[in-house]
Amino acid sequence: MLKKIYTLFIFLMLGIIFLFLYISYSHQYLYNLFLTLTAISILYLVFKIIVEEIGVKNIRDPKARYSFRKTGSILFILFVLGASTAIWIENTTGIILIYSLIATGLVFTSQDIIKNFVGGATIFVTGIYRVGDRVEINSKVGDVIDITMMHTVLLELRGRISGDLSTGRLVIIPNGNVLSRAICNYTKDHNFIWNEFVIPISYDSDLQEAQDLILGLVKKETVNVTRRAKKDIKRFGEKYHLPTKHLDPEVYITLTDNWINLYVRHILEVREKKVSPLLLNNRMILEAIQGSKNVKIGGSRVDLTAFPDLNFVQMK
Repeated sequence: MLKKIYTLFIFLMLGIIFLFLYISYSHQYLYNLFLTLTAISILYLVFKIIVEEIGVKNIRDPKARYSFRKTGSILFILFVLGASTAIWIENTTGIILIYSLIATGLVFTSQDIIKNFVGGATIFVTGIYRVGDRVEINSKVGDVIDITMMHTVLLELRGRISGDLSTGRLVIIPNGNVLSRAICNYTKDHNFIWNEFVIPISYDSDLQEAQDLILGLVKKETVNVTRRAKKDIKRFGEKYHLPTKHLDPEVYITLTDNWINLYVRHILEVREKKVSPLLLNNRMILEAIQGSKNVKIGGSRVDLTAFPDLNFVQMK
């Protein structure tokens, strides 16, 4: 707050200086500079101090507070550009000519900048993703922690770390990606995704007992998550054309040369993905299998074939 008041004071002092210079030298450019700094001071007071600092105190939700600040910053820039143009260009024809020249120059020299700016506007207007969403953009996965008109900042997940854990790195992604690439949003409209992990069991295991054992444990651990997911998916289906989906855990089987793969599929909350499969797979299920006499974890098989002794007789 004090820093912004200090900035406002600098704008005002500069405006006063140019006003005295105009009184002394009566030059139009000095007067335009005075008007420009005055306009910036008023807009800074309104958007940066009154709106962003005082108005934001009544907003308790952190995400809404961030969006409110970001909107105020964008409006401040747009109003400053509009006021400066109106002050320095005296007639409409001149304004149109200047805008045309600027647009032509930008098209040829700053295509990426325009693309990123349009992408940023698209994000703010359509809500493809918002701050706090978990997204995947251009093969980068992370939580959105900031959105500007030119780029999006992600707190990276996965990367050089296994699972949905944060690497601590910030990924800066140009907003132009939303215009030409697929965007995966894990938390838009609902917070649940399917997860799948594999458990290998040996061929001499009781297959039906293994299925019942694993499926029972997974259902027990995910019963609350599945119940919440069904409510969310129901609301999700009211907005989109969504075929009826079976949300209860399931087990699928595939055969390999050495063991039988049991693919366990279940639903979970996006932000629990780093924990739930680990608990189910490595702790509870392994303990249950170890306590069963008829189910064993699969491993590589090596078949040894013995050859009979051979006696060679020399022929005379």
